[in-house]
Amino acid sequence: MSREKILSVADLVHQRAALAAQGRRLVFTNGCFDLLHVGHVRYLQAARALGDALVVAVNGDASVRALKGPTRPVNAEQDRAEVLAALGCVDFVVRFGAERVTELVRAIRPDLYAKGGDYTVASLDPGERAALEEVGAEIRILPLVPGKSTTGTLERMRAEG
Repeated sequence: MSREKILSVADLVHQRAALAAQGRRLVFTNGCFDLLHVGHVRYLQAARALGDALVVAVNGDASVRALKGPTRPVNAEQDRAEVLAALGCVDFVVRFGAERVTELVRAIRPDLYAKGGDYTVASLDPGERAALEEVGAEIRILPLVPGKSTTGTLERMRAEG
């Protein structure tokens, strides 16, 4: 069942059109989601509460390595996508290979873009921010759960051996 939520970009564009025709609000977010933790879950639940459907774009393996370093990701992109799709608050998952979601934003034209509190609107990638503004998406920064991060989890695991 959850794997059916993992869509190609083309299929997501069709789903987006159907949502728009129904007057439903689409929330969009993206990230690596390498080791899913409570901070991710609370963030995704809060993002979903901002609209009628939530699409999560998950970075491909090569883009995670480019962003996080050669030891990442811990989990392969298909596995990360499937875990995200299993969450009740996630309506759709799409994988993307680029480091930035600029073209994906232009393709699906979300109503709202949610990002975690480790970002500010000013610190978003300028190209991504421009694409969001171009499609008229509202940008919302959601609070982090203190002490919960993939990097922190990996550091604790290494320290504990």
